[in-house]
Amino acid sequence: MTKLMRVFVPLCVSAALLVAGESIPVQPRSLVIDPAQTKVEFTLGSLLHTVHGNFQLKRGTLSFDPQSGKAHGELVVDATSGESGSPARDKRMHASILESAKYPEITFRPDRVDGKVAPEGKSQVQLHGVFAIHGVEHEILLPATVDAAAGQYNVAATFEVPYVTWGMKNPSTLMLRVNDTVEITIHTVAHTM
Repeated sequence: MTKLMRVFVPLCVSAALLVAGESIPVQPRSLVIDPAQTKVEFTLGSLLHTVHGNFQLKRGTLSFDPQSGKAHGELVVDATSGESGSPARDKRMHASILESAKYPEITFRPDRVDGKVAPEGKSQVQLHGVFAIHGVEHEILLPATVDAAAGQYNVAATFEVPYVTWGMKNPSTLMLRVNDTVEITIHTVAHTM
């Protein structure tokens, strides 16, 4: 009888812990986003060729509750850092389109994570929040892939910014026609605080 109890009791305790583990609330997570491990790239299509460029992240934090999906924080991109490899094109982008001297930051403030972020492995989620560019705020939903491991989150997101609809000038000329939207791709690494 004691031999049976020595096997049975640990099995029951293990089963109880596994069942209880499903109901233990997951703690909110606070993350800091590493600017050195962040790429903010843009792609602007045209009839003749596609323009590629990038911006630098100044800082970023994100907190989210895995149970409710509520989030807060801020990602701040240096609008003045934008470059496409052509000094003349970049000068025009900063002076006439972004007006980066007047609006030096582009921000995203998340308020909700739709979908579950797995503590380990890949997850597909959507980040809902406010994207501020050129002095105006816009509600957006960013689809993102999250790859989590040991408190580190590798995040990739691609979305379109309808910059003309949002009040910025289209840089098209008589000879060069460009799209009214620009594609933004972000790759970043966030660490638990």
